[in-house]
Amino acid sequence: MNGLLSLSRGIDRLNEFIGRTAGYAILAAVIISAGNAIVRKLAPQYSSNAWLEAQWYLFGAAFMLAAAVTLKQNEHIRIDLIYGNLSRRAQNWIDLLGHLLFLMPFSLLMVWYLWPYTVKSFLSGEVSTNAGGLVIWPAKAILLAGFVMLSLQGVSEIIKKIAVMRGLIPDPTPFVSSHDPITTEADALIGEIKK
Repeated sequence: MNGLLSLSRGIDRLNEFIGRTAGYAILAAVIISAGNAIVRKLAPQYSSNAWLEAQWYLFGAAFMLAAAVTLKQNEHIRIDLIYGNLSRRAQNWIDLLGHLLFLMPFSLLMVWYLWPYTVKSFLSGEVSTNAGGLVIWPAKAILLAGFVMLSLQGVSEIIKKIAVMRGLIPDPTPFVSSHDPITTEADALIGEIKK
């Protein structure tokens, strides 16, 4: 199990680095968006659809490349109406089964279908149908990379869930209900009112 935990730590470090780096894609997209808006108003003859498409590529990159680190940090969307009332052991089982039965099949299926889709686009030199548009294969490659990273993070999460359930490591992402901060604040206010 130590080898698997080392693999998990390596995947976590890789996805943390890529996730942090993907944040710069948002900054670049905002700069391009502002620059494009200014150019369209002041010098429309220099405007191009390529700038608009570059924005889309960068926003897509930020979303897809941050998905794996979002999973790692346990920040993905979940409805904790029932989940939050269960024991941590039951929550771990739900997470493990969810990763095995839903996350992994979906993300691996996406990798399976995106690989030939991306390769075909690259080999054909596919270009946007918009006048002055960009080549399309980088956007498809970003989708593929995002699902590869999500699949790897899924493997890491499965390894960690099994290790936590076996008592080999402490829970790296203990569940905190979204209601806990509100409950804590309400209790503090009630305490102040009673004074």
